[in-house]
Amino acid sequence: MDRDDAPPMSTRLRELHELAAGQGGVLSRRQLYGRGVSRGELRWQVRARRWQRVGRHAVALHTGPLTQQAIWWSAVLEGGPRAFLDGATALVAEGLRHFEVSTIRVSVPRGAGVRARRTRTLDLRETRRWRADDVMPTGVPRARPPIAAVRGALWAVSDKQAALLLTMTVQQGLCTPQEIGRQLLRVRRDRRRAHLHQVVLDLIGGVRSLGELGFIEECRARAIPLPDRQAVVRGKDRRYYLDFRWSRWGVVVEVDGIHHLWAQSQVGDALRQNAVVLKNDRVLRLPLLGLRIAADEFFEQIEAALEAAGWTRSDAA
Repeated sequence: MDRDDAPPMSTRLRELHELAAGQGGVLSRRQLYGRGVSRGELRWQVRARRWQRVGRHAVALHTGPLTQQAIWWSAVLEGGPRAFLDGATALVAEGLRHFEVSTIRVSVPRGAGVRARRTRTLDLRETRRWRADDVMPTGVPRARPPIAAVRGALWAVSDKQAALLLTMTVQQGLCTPQEIGRQLLRVRRDRRRAHLHQVVLDLIGGVRSLGELGFIEECRARAIPLPDRQAVVRGKDRRYYLDFRWSRWGVVVEVDGIHHLWAQSQVGDALRQNAVVLKNDRVLRLPLLGLRIAADEFFEQIEAALEAAGWTRSDAA
């Protein structure tokens, strides 16, 4: 744009603030230059403490604290026009709760010419797994939930964290296990692929919490037959859903998460257990903490209950 034909600075500022409003108050240098702001004007606004630089390429059109949206937008703008939040970061931006992300993961397509950056708060990398329709069409650029869930699980620090991320994503309704499974089929090679396939199969089978998922994994590891999940028992005037039940041997295991300690849950838990006992089933309770720190002791009790009911290791799993 010819400088003589440029609109007044006040008009440009209003237009810039309108554009920045949809990006957490942050614009890239490219966006500023494309709307008539010269390098000199940018330096002047920063020196006058009206604007502030955020990283190499992002500029906040204010000098106050950055919102979370501004932080995410700044990270994306560092990667260029095709960059987007990825993995667990994208899920948190989508609304995932109770999952901490210390580093913002940003992906760009391979060959984008963006230099990889890894700092304490930003992990910017190229990826071969990039398609334009992988990115949400509105809001801060971010991978769609099933894609973000798969990638976040592949990049997790442990198999347990990977399982937790997939389980929480499904549990909180960000996407279905079937959608995650379809995206997982796109992964051809990864050391964690087989584990994630099993996790997704368990989620499709009805597991909705890490406690249930861990229980199924422990059963497989110990060659114990897999129980029915969310089995239904009819009481006097209502139906009760049980976490796990071996109907053939009349053994039930209830996995107690933290919500079972709430006062409003205790009455319902007691009624359910009593209804099961009246059907002559054995009921064993397994606290989630026990599954994590004393699994051997609890599973010895489960095996003992199954054996007392007639199960032997020669039975088919």
